[in-house]
Amino acid sequence: MARYGDGDKRWIVEERPDGTNVHNWHWAETNCLEWSRTFFSNLLSNLTVVDGEGEAKDSEGKSLLKVDGTVEIPYISDENADEDPDLRVTVNDEGPVGKRLKEAMLSKGKPLILEKVKVWVQSMAEGGPVKDELDTKKASPAPVPAPAPQQQQQQNHVPVQVATAAKRDGSSEKKESKKGRKSIILTERFNCRARDLYEILLDENRWKGFTQSNARISKEVGGEFSIFDGSVTGTNMELQEGKLIVQRWRFGSWIDGVQSLVRLVFEEPEPGVTIIKLTHTDVPEEDRYGNATVVENTERGWRDLIFQRIRALFGFGI
Repeated sequence: MARYGDGDKRWIVEERPDGTNVHNWHWAETNCLEWSRTFFSNLLSNLTVVDGEGEAKDSEGKSLLKVDGTVEIPYISDENADEDPDLRVTVNDEGPVGKRLKEAMLSKGKPLILEKVKVWVQSMAEGGPVKDELDTKKASPAPVPAPAPQQQQQQNHVPVQVATAAKRDGSSEKKESKKGRKSIILTERFNCRARDLYEILLDENRWKGFTQSNARISKEVGGEFSIFDGSVTGTNMELQEGKLIVQRWRFGSWIDGVQSLVRLVFEEPEPGVTIIKLTHTDVPEEDRYGNATVVENTERGWRDLIFQRIRALFGFGI
């Protein structure tokens, strides 16, 4: 991971004149769940751990060797490609048969499964479902027959007028939509104390951990912060330990001078349960490049890149 400020500028959205969201790096995340399920189903469907035959039946002729169990990998990411993930085996049989099957899964099945996981990790590192979409888009279109000379002259004249009119109309609509502001309101539940969640959201080291990106965060009112490798910057407006965080937020891709307001209220209806109420106001409908998905991406960022990752990493409930 590069030090703060030393990152490759090709990945910084605001430095690109076309505003391209390179590999969805800027507050955008592709849902890889269904793609991963299909991927793993194909990888593991014919996996054989123990090869052989055996049969045992009771006095009624019922099989005694049917044992159910699960293999669980609590966390897996292409960001940890050089580390084997934790793999847990559970067998719903505490007898000698279940014990031997569990031992076989751990000794022989685990290496086989981890090899398949490495294939998934490599595919994710290469882009996963996004790469598949890009490969599809790169497919060459079918050739179009060239028109006759007279038809070509007519086509070269008429579409120019239509395209010009459409461009003028589009520019007018886009200019009006840039004036809009939206609000995001979310209520999330966590299995933790309110002060613990409050401390995590103001701790730059834990931010680095659950976002896998650089962060600098002041814990003082009036102090500044920078998160997601500098993509988001702002100022602490009001802080009440375990109860309230109010901050000014700004994305680097927004129009100059545009800022939003984030208000996080922490409620603890019972010990060990925290309800956090987010109100994110003055979010622009478009960024400086005309992308009209700012509100959608920001809301998804709160859910998937912040709240859900805190639950997953710190064990605060899924």
